[in-house]
Amino acid sequence: MTGYLFILPLFLGAAVLFFYPILRSFELSFMQTGVFKGETFVGLKHYRHLMDDPKMWQAMVNSMIYALVGLLEVPLAIFFASLLNTPGLRFLSFYRVLFFLPVVTMPTAVGMVWQLLYNVDYGPINQGLALAGFPPVSWLTQPVIVIVAVAAVGIWSGLGQSIILILSGLQTVPPDLHEAAEMDGAGPLQRFFRITLPMISPTIFLVAVLNVIKSLQVFDLIYIMVGPKNPVFDQAQTIVTYFFEVGFVEHDRGYAAAIVISLLAMIMMVTGLQFYLQKKWVHYG
Repeated sequence: MTGYLFILPLFLGAAVLFFYPILRSFELSFMQTGVFKGETFVGLKHYRHLMDDPKMWQAMVNSMIYALVGLLEVPLAIFFASLLNTPGLRFLSFYRVLFFLPVVTMPTAVGMVWQLLYNVDYGPINQGLALAGFPPVSWLTQPVIVIVAVAAVGIWSGLGQSIILILSGLQTVPPDLHEAAEMDGAGPLQRFFRITLPMISPTIFLVAVLNVIKSLQVFDLIYIMVGPKNPVFDQAQTIVTYFFEVGFVEHDRGYAAAIVISLLAMIMMVTGLQFYLQKKWVHYG
C-alpha cells in the first residue's frame, strides 16, 4: 500500500490532465456541437467526414513530411554527442548548455526569430545566399519547401535534448570494449559502428520515438512562422493546426474531437510500427 500511496498524486494528476480529456474527446467525437447549442449524438458522422475531407488528408501528409524530415535530428544528435564525448574535452558543461538553450526557449520566440532569418528581402540566410551568387528563396511562401523549412527549425530547437540523451548513452559504453577492439586492430570507424552504435541503440530508439511523437504534434512553429493568412498555409498545415482551426475558430468541437482522436490513433500506429521494427536493429544487454 505504501507504494500505491506514493504514486497516488501522480495518478490523480494523470487522470485529471490526461485520461479524462482523452475520454471526453472520444465522447465529443460522436457529438454535433456548436457555440450556442448543446450536444447531439450523430454517431460516426465526423469520422465519415474525415475520410472525405481534403484538408484533413493534406494535414496528414504535411505532418508525416514534418516527422520524416524531423528524423534527421537523430543522426545529427549522434554526430554532435560523439564529438562532445571526446575524452578530455574542455568546457563540456558549457557546450551542453549551448546546445540545450533552444530546447528551453519559448517556441513563440524561436518562431519569430526564424521568421526574420527566413525573410526574403533582409533575412541573413538569403543575404548569405546572395553573397554566394544564389538567388533569394521564399522559404515561407513556396508550397514545395515551406514545410521542410519549418521542420528544419524544429530540428534546431529540439536537437539539444536528443544530444543530451544520446550523450548519456555514450557515457555508459565500457571503455574496455574499445581498448580490446583497438588492440585487435579495429579502427575508429569500425569501433564506432560495431561497438558504440549497437551499445547505444536503445537510446537511439528512444530518441527516435520521442522525436516522431513530438513532430506529429507540432503546432507552435507552423502557426507562428507561416500563419493562417499565408497563401501557402494549407501546404504547411498539420493535424494539430487543423484541429485548432476547426475547434477554436469554427467552434465545431465535435469534428475537432474526431480530428484529435484520429491523431492519437495515428501516433499509436506509428509508434507501434517503430516498436516492431526495433526488433531488427536495437540490441539490449
